[in-house]
Amino acid sequence: MALFGRKKKEEASEASELKKEEVKELKKAKAPQASEADLASQAYLEKIPTPPAIDDLVEGPVISIDKGALYIDLPPFGTGIIYGREFMNARDIIKKVNVGDIVAGKVVGIGGKEGYIEISLKEARQAIIWNEAEDAIRENRVFELPITDANKGGLIINWQGITGFLPASQLKPEHYPRISDGDKDKILDELKKLVGEKLSVMIIGANPKEGKLIFSEKSPETKDKENIISRYALGDELTGEVTGLVDFGVFVKLEEGFEGLVHISEIDWGLVENPKTMFKIGEKVRVKVIEIKDDKISLSIKALKENPWREAEKKYKKDDMVQGVVIKFNKHGALASIEEGVAGLVHISEFGSEDKLRQTLEMGKTYNFKITLFDPKEQKMALSFVDKK
Repeated sequence: MALFGRKKKEEASEASELKKEEVKELKKAKAPQASEADLASQAYLEKIPTPPAIDDLVEGPVISIDKGALYIDLPPFGTGIIYGREFMNARDIIKKVNVGDIVAGKVVGIGGKEGYIEISLKEARQAIIWNEAEDAIRENRVFELPITDANKGGLIINWQGITGFLPASQLKPEHYPRISDGDKDKILDELKKLVGEKLSVMIIGANPKEGKLIFSEKSPETKDKENIISRYALGDELTGEVTGLVDFGVFVKLEEGFEGLVHISEIDWGLVENPKTMFKIGEKVRVKVIEIKDDKISLSIKALKENPWREAEKKYKKDDMVQGVVIKFNKHGALASIEEGVAGLVHISEFGSEDKLRQTLEMGKTYNFKITLFDPKEQKMALSFVDKK
């Protein structure tokens, strides 16, 4: 009997465990069904479009146009309307619109006139343009645009009806106003020369609230100047391309986005009056690096030529009598050359006045002089006029 009773308990226990397993399996079977229903509900809700809010951009087909309003179908939310001031502001656009055309607008009011969604075409157009500007910045798009005006800080450009600014600092080297003394009026004169020309530019800044667009002519691939300049050293002899000719020297491009200046005093050992008559834009020239300072590099052309003062040191000394050709007048006197690249100053004090100096010495004529100072290392020489009589 005891054995039989134990058997019954064991069977009852097994039956109880079996029921527990059945309940678990039943729950498992029901759980996925509930989850699938929730997912289906969630998917359905996600498919329902969000009603438009103020400042949203919407679009739809034109369903009607009358004298003072334009109606746009915006299912499932109803009908959009352009009327009143918004209709007047967009009348030039509306003239070109027909029933059935797809029109984009910006929501400016909800629940107004007869429950219509109030729309602005003009504001939508502006919003689309500013969005396009931001896309252009991200994608580094290049636009070929005409320069419409200039001021002392840079150039004015019109893009999609928005006035933009191109700072002078964002111009490529060949267009940058090269004015030695930084005179703003002279800079403006140089910038005005670009008005009417088309430049390849990119948008680098857009501020819709202030209505500002900033342009740059520089390529986004232009390397950082500090990295570029680290590749050059004093004494380097290089080949560059002439990119600018100004009164005070020659600008030479060494690589894309980087150039150096050959000052007028470094062009030749002889007298240089006007660099513009000696070179052409695009011409290849050999130069030598003579100074690197901050992010600027100074170049020399004459440093690659034989220094005439070295030979002159062997031939001349103080108190020698020489012949020289008058090559220039300045406020200190007259400059006379005793041979190519070697010249000295005849001081005005010898003559008492500039008029008497010019009466005595004529440009291009040869006279007798005495060397009163001779310093070939510093390339300095002073001469005293010797009257033949």
